[in-house]
Amino acid sequence: MKKLIDERESLLDQIKKLKGQLEEKQKNGKIENTQSEDEVLENGTDMHVIDLQRDANRQISDLKFKLAKSEQEITALEQNVIRLEGQVARYKTAAENAERVEDELKAEKRKLQRELRSALDKTEELEVSNGHLVKRLEKMKANRSALLSQQ
Repeated sequence: MKKLIDERESLLDQIKKLKGQLEEKQKNGKIENTQSEDEVLENGTDMHVIDLQRDANRQISDLKFKLAKSEQEITALEQNVIRLEGQVARYKTAAENAERVEDELKAEKRKLQRELRSALDKTEELEVSNGHLVKRLEKMKANRSALLSQQ
């Protein structure tokens, strides 16, 4: 892009110089009011200058078109950057929320596992207690049967 701008500026400078030379020669031609072979050559040179100007103008218009196209591309890219930055922000927020939910779920899982262990321990304790009570009840029944059989 910079190369194109530098080239454009150099061509514009060249056009200014050529226009200045053309004006100078036209003034000199008006003052002299005579046409010699040199002036005929100058007219030929003037045609060459005009051709150069046309080429320069064509190049300038091409460069202006390329510049406009590049500016459009830059604008489109800037809009893409803005859109993508918005997406990144949304994804970042979603990721942070997911991490927070994950942490909450892990804490809930640990709490439930503690409660399960506690419930299993209590169940085991109750089963052991129930076993003792069943044995005691059987002893009491045996003692009662023995007492009843003695009477």
